[in-house]
Amino acid sequence: MCYPAGEFRVGGQDVKLGDLIVAGIQDPIGFWMSASQFEYWKHTHLTVDVVDGRGGGFSLESPEGKRFLIRSRLFTDQEWAILEKQEVPTGAY
Repeated sequence: MCYPAGEFRVGGQDVKLGDLIVAGIQDPIGFWMSASQFEYWKHTHLTVDVVDGRGGGFSLESPEGKRFLIRSRLFTDQEWAILEKQEVPTGAY
């Protein structure tokens, strides 16, 4: 789901994966998931794309006739070795 800036409250159990760069929007958009989702997906490189189609009902892209598409692949051993050393950024209430 995509929310306007400041309308999604990030909690202490949410993990920041990075920032999305969206054409036509000046500032990057934070990409977060719950800690339990992160535990499952942490070995995976995720690519978020916007495509034509019908998205989720409450998400910002829906009225625009767009939807998010996530593509994934496992990290290589070299990528995982680098990522394993990094701290996982989490939110706070």
